[in-house]
Amino acid sequence: MASTPQSTTAPVPREVEVIVVGAGQAGVAMSEHLSRAGIRHLVFERGRIAERWRSERWDSLVANGPAWHDRFPGMTFDDVDPDGFATKEQVAQYMTDYAERYGAPVRCGVEVRRVHRLDGARGFEVDTTDGVYRADYVVAATGAFQTPVIPSLIPAEDDIVQLHSSQYRNPAQLPAGGVLVVGAGSSGVQIAAELQRSGRDVHLAVGPHDRPPRSYRGRDFVWWLGVLDKWDAATPPRGAEHVTIAVSGADGGHTVDFRRLAEEGVTLVGRATGYLNGTVEFGDDLARNIAAGDANYLDLLDEADAYVVRHGLDLPEEPEARRFGPEPACVTTPLRELDLAAAGITSVVWATGFTSDYSWLPAGALDATGRPAHRRGVSAEAGIYFLGLPWQSRRGSSFIWGVWHDAKHVADHIGIQRMYAAYRPATEPASPAREKETVR
Repeated sequence: MASTPQSTTAPVPREVEVIVVGAGQAGVAMSEHLSRAGIRHLVFERGRIAERWRSERWDSLVANGPAWHDRFPGMTFDDVDPDGFATKEQVAQYMTDYAERYGAPVRCGVEVRRVHRLDGARGFEVDTTDGVYRADYVVAATGAFQTPVIPSLIPAEDDIVQLHSSQYRNPAQLPAGGVLVVGAGSSGVQIAAELQRSGRDVHLAVGPHDRPPRSYRGRDFVWWLGVLDKWDAATPPRGAEHVTIAVSGADGGHTVDFRRLAEEGVTLVGRATGYLNGTVEFGDDLARNIAAGDANYLDLLDEADAYVVRHGLDLPEEPEARRFGPEPACVTTPLRELDLAAAGITSVVWATGFTSDYSWLPAGALDATGRPAHRRGVSAEAGIYFLGLPWQSRRGSSFIWGVWHDAKHVADHIGIQRMYAAYRPATEPASPAREKETVR
């Protein structure tokens, strides 16, 4: 008996107006605004909601801003003091609760593989691990912190453990011995301090950075940046597009002080610039980098003091905030090279940031370097949008509260484009409607 021929017809794509890729803070905020506008959408997340907060951060991580500030406008943290700093678990739960509160249609465990523009038709075909979808608009809400950057300085075959800060969890994870931490932004500083407190011998490579006070005259630095209108700065200062911010919410929050780190036993070195036969070479920029961070810190204090006088505020003076300790020997006589084996260093933690991968999007959405080509999240490729990028519209764009405002702008732009797409002159016959599978 002959077998029944199997159908070779490709599955009919399911259709939805907007597909949002990623269910971190950007995707959750985007979903809220689309829902408010009555725009049918789906959010695809390859892991869980706020997955990077859950599984790609160290155990003791807390938010760098206080809970009254680092949140969405529509919901507070129920389990965190407003002036406290939420743990990574509390942030992840907050995002999950927020998504549930606004009924975000999140599909977890679904990865988007490729987005193709349809030929001769409006919209995109979206290839996912859950099949093929068709959407009029696609929002890339994966943010810019996707792929860990580990410089190709130390060969992988050398007998030393190397991991990125996104892979670091706690001191017990590392083999016995000293640790070199490369990168002195928020992650590098906090990891170095934690390792030193655990009894490790720690070297910290310090590059260019901004160093705001954790608080000054009774107000957190996020408040000062707000009243001084720095969060809304549209573009970074020349040459400072990728400068890291050394600030910490750990242990109740404190101002990062490299001199104090040195007093506590952390050896400061300049930027790691080379490696040969087990020896890491460092630049001669350590003192300059610390001095530049100090200048950034003092500039903010000056602006804050002027603001207090100008507005007649009754905020206590804090002269001790301007007093620096003596320069440690590791700064005045810096190491220019370090034999890792001789120093007993068995691990390197690279707190060197992330890069992004948008190769799954149509080429027209990216510039020649593969980075998003956009204006406030609106891509050069019509119908494609970005969300969660640093400096997307302002300095605060990559923060929880900032991404919420950027999401509203993107949702409004989608709403306007829908209006134009739906317009038909009264004399124009209606085009036949496409059959659509209802996506719920």
